[in-house]
Amino acid sequence: MASSFCPKQALSFTSSAHQLHQSKAIPRDIHVRFPATGSLPCSKCVLKSKATRLKVLATSATKVMDKSPSNVEPTVVEVDLGNRSYPIYIGSGLLDQPDLLQRHIHGKRVLVVTNTTVAPLYLDKTIRALTDGNPNVTVESVILPDGEQFKNMETLMKVFDKAIESRLDRRCTFVALGGGVIGDMCGYAAASYLRGVNFIQIPTTVMAQVDSSVGGKTGINHPLGKNMIGAFYQPQCVLVDTETLNTLPDRELASGLAEVIKYGLIRDAEFFEWQEQNMPLLLARDPAAFTYAIKRSCENKADVVSQDEKESGLRATLNLGHTFGHAVETGFGYGQWLHGEAVAAGTVMAVDMSCRLGWIDDSLVERVHKILQQAKLPTSPPETMTVEMFKSIMAVDKKVADGKLRLILLKGPLGNCVFTGEYDQKALDETLRAFSKS
Repeated sequence: MASSFCPKQALSFTSSAHQLHQSKAIPRDIHVRFPATGSLPCSKCVLKSKATRLKVLATSATKVMDKSPSNVEPTVVEVDLGNRSYPIYIGSGLLDQPDLLQRHIHGKRVLVVTNTTVAPLYLDKTIRALTDGNPNVTVESVILPDGEQFKNMETLMKVFDKAIESRLDRRCTFVALGGGVIGDMCGYAAASYLRGVNFIQIPTTVMAQVDSSVGGKTGINHPLGKNMIGAFYQPQCVLVDTETLNTLPDRELASGLAEVIKYGLIRDAEFFEWQEQNMPLLLARDPAAFTYAIKRSCENKADVVSQDEKESGLRATLNLGHTFGHAVETGFGYGQWLHGEAVAAGTVMAVDMSCRLGWIDDSLVERVHKILQQAKLPTSPPETMTVEMFKSIMAVDKKVADGKLRLILLKGPLGNCVFTGEYDQKALDETLRAFSKS
C-alpha cells in the first residue's frame, strides 16, 4: 500500500504557508448542513459542560472570512483551568479589535514572534492592535524562517537573543503570530525566558486554529524525534481571526482538516457525520462552515484539556494517528510533508490496526478513507518509509511507558477510542508491513 501522494502535486498551492490565495470564490447555491438545534453527539462524545464549566460565552453569525464591522462580538470558548483559565476568541476581523489583545497584555513590553511568510501579511496589523490607543506599550518583533525544519534549538535561540538584547523583563508578553511551528516555539520560549513570561497565541493556519494553539503544548523538535523537547505552558488567550485563512494555500488548509477529522473520530460522532456532508464547503472556504468547524474543534479540545491538562490519559487520545505520523515526519524529513498530511496517513494506519484487532468494522475503515480523500489528504505513508524506520522512531515516542508503546486506537462505534499498550503485537506488525517496505 505504498503511497502515491505527492505533496507538491496534491493541490494547487504556493510554496510558502501564507502567500495570497487568489481563488476564493464561495459557491452561492449550496448550504451548510448543521446538526439540529439542541442535538448532541452520542453520550461518549457529549461535552462535559457541568464537570468542566466549558463556556461558550457568545455566538455570532459573523462570516469568518468576510470583512465585518470591528464592533462585532466574537464567539468565545473558555479553556477551564481554574485560575489559569483563558478564552479562545473566534471571529472575522478580530485583529481590528485592539481591546481583545490589550486586555491580556501584562506590563509595557511585547515581543511578537512570527516568520518570514506571515510577517509581511499580518505583523503591522498585529502591532497596531497591540498599541492602538495604548501608547505605553512598546512592541519588538523577531522574524524566524518558515517551516517545520526550523523548529529547533538554533532557531529558538533567535527568540531569546531578541528578548535579552531588548532587555525584556518578567512583565513582558510574548505573542505568537503564525502557524503551529511559531506557536510551539514562541510558547516554549515564553515558558523558559526568565523562567516564565506571559504569552498570547494568534494562530493563522487551520492546523493552529483548531488544535495546536489551544492547550499549552509547546516545544521544539530533535533530530531523533518530533516535539521531544518542550513544556506544558498555557497562554493568556488565543485569538482566532479567521480572515487570516484568506491567505492560506490549499495544501495548508487541507493539512489542518486532518485535525478536524480527528475530533469526530475519537469523541464526536455527530461532528464527523457533519464533516462527511460538508467537506466540499470546507475546501471551498465557506465562511459559515469554517466558523462552525473551528468552534466545535476548539470546544472539543478545550473540554479535554480542562480534564487532563498534562496528558495523563484522556488528552493522549487527541493524538490519534500521531504516533505513526510523527514517525513519517521524522523519518522522511521535517518539512517534507506537512504535519496534517503525516497525521492523515497515520490515522489510516491506526484505523487499519484497530480493524485488524476486531475493534471496529470495515465500514468505518471505508468512511475514514473516503473523508481523507475528500479532504485531499494522503491515505498511506511515503514509499521510502520502512518497517524498521517506523519501529525505531516509534520506540522513542513520548507515549512509550516502561518500554511499551501505547497507541490511540478506535474501539466500538464511531466517536469512541482507547489509549492503550494492551494490544496484540501481531496486529501492529501486520499494519506496518501493509503500509511500508519490509
